[in-house]
Amino acid sequence: MRDEPQPAEYRLDPKIREVAGFLADPVEPARFPREELRFRNRRWDKAVGLGALTDAQWCTHFARFEPLPGNLEQPLALRYHGHQFRVYNPELGDGRGFLFAQLRDGDNRLLDLGTKGSGTTPWSRTADGRLTLKGGVREILATEMLEALGVNTSKTFSVIETGEELVRGDEPSPTRSAVMVRLSHGHIRIGSFQRLMALGQHEELARLVDYCLAVYPGPLPPEGAPGRELPAVVLLQQVAERLADLAASYMVAGFVHGVLNTDNINITGESFDYGPWRFLPAWDPAFTAAYFDTGGLYAFGRQPEAIRWNLGQLAIALRPLLPDDSDAEPLIAALDRFGPLYGKAMTRRFCWRLGVRSRGMEADARLIETAEKTMREARLSPDDFFYRHRGGRAADGALGEALADYRALESSHPYWSENAPQSMLIDEVETLWSAIAERDDWTPLEHKIAAIRRMGEALGTTPQPSGHAE
Repeated sequence: MRDEPQPAEYRLDPKIREVAGFLADPVEPARFPREELRFRNRRWDKAVGLGALTDAQWCTHFARFEPLPGNLEQPLALRYHGHQFRVYNPELGDGRGFLFAQLRDGDNRLLDLGTKGSGTTPWSRTADGRLTLKGGVREILATEMLEALGVNTSKTFSVIETGEELVRGDEPSPTRSAVMVRLSHGHIRIGSFQRLMALGQHEELARLVDYCLAVYPGPLPPEGAPGRELPAVVLLQQVAERLADLAASYMVAGFVHGVLNTDNINITGESFDYGPWRFLPAWDPAFTAAYFDTGGLYAFGRQPEAIRWNLGQLAIALRPLLPDDSDAEPLIAALDRFGPLYGKAMTRRFCWRLGVRSRGMEADARLIETAEKTMREARLSPDDFFYRHRGGRAADGALGEALADYRALESSHPYWSENAPQSMLIDEVETLWSAIAERDDWTPLEHKIAAIRRMGEALGTTPQPSGHAE
């Protein structure tokens, strides 16, 4: 059985103040004509001490953005640069969101409450700073499914409909508006470091490294790693572990993020910012999520490569912090760990989702190769494959041989005896949205969230994200 988030006291800790002077701009939230609470994450509100808020108080804080007690007096829009489809863009930053508050959960993790659709900022450019209600619903579905499948993901904390009519080129317009709040393990991106490096702000770059090491602690580099005493190297080593695990979790979930730009990669290794995401209808390395990804740069099978490339951009951004007489060997050594770490994470997460005990890297790698071949040849989605063969059941031929010596994990939950697995394919997403758009019927969405969480219970305790302090 999966452990539920545990209730905790409200513990404010706005650490971002230490670096906000060079990392963020104070902003004013938009004022909306209406506030109708559509989604409140009652699994996580108690975990950060906000479970006792009434719905009216909830809207006060998460639609009008009146400060939480003792927390940030004014929201902060973060500044960053980034490679977008590998083209460097210095005109980025939080254009329709901001950091609203920081607090700690019962495990003492520093968490951010950040927004989407909360109005314009200095980084909005020509955009209106708004979010469509459909965009908010899609993010609920993405984060709930990924959390159930063991991915280290931001949590959709709140979605409030705001009563505006928005015009969008990719939705029938005018369409309904919303403001969303995410609960995230930080919002410091690779692009945050890229900006400071590009501007030559090396002192601030070093301060940001120290901030991240202090508030997002992780393990020391391996013994014998070159430069393991240097803060920039320590951070890159930790981020390498985190991102290798993130890449593996996407592959095991059958998930395609769609826009793995450096401004969308969090240095905590937590997945966030869901736009044109998809789950695989069948195992296909060439499957893409974004219609504008015409070259398949962020196709399903290329995601580990894309994340590794982004890690390389972090290494470049950190290079000015190495001693003047030093070469780049300490950073290269950290980058070289990504491949082996990814392989280790894949076997750990694959065996967990399949419901079998690991038999070691060599055997597990053979199992994964056989499973991928099985999915390709049978045109199976990962959801179907992992459900059909949970604990090694119903496996014959090459797959049966690969699973012969594996021991099954506990799988007595009634979910494993149902007719079909939970999935989140695009047709179902559109059907759920249609019920809201056409009839204002939120019941199918509520039932789907409950079903996804039940699947998470059946899968059991998830693998712990790598690269963090124990």
